[in-house]
Amino acid sequence: MSEKKFTVANFEAEVLKADLPVLVDFWATWCAPCRMLGPVVEEVAEETEGRAIVGKINVDDEMDLARKYRVASIPTLIVFKNGQEVNRSVGVVEKEDILELLDL
Repeated sequence: MSEKKFTVANFEAEVLKADLPVLVDFWATWCAPCRMLGPVVEEVAEETEGRAIVGKINVDDEMDLARKYRVASIPTLIVFKNGQEVNRSVGVVEKEDILELLDL
């Protein structure tokens, strides 16, 4: 199972109403650090399957969501639990740091 693609259309159902913690990767295709982080996020998605939901939001396609969550720099990772933001990380980070953000 790979990561999901979150949009305005599915954000509430897939992220805010999720039963599991959700890691959201705010990224863009032109962002080199985002492309470096992508495979790491993919690994986290595979390792946490069944315990967490992992997905991406392309900030160019979903500017309203990026604005709503005050994403000023990318890549930004935000963890949501029970519809609330509980953790945030900006920039390229190690897999262990992402797993720590999820706090599983």
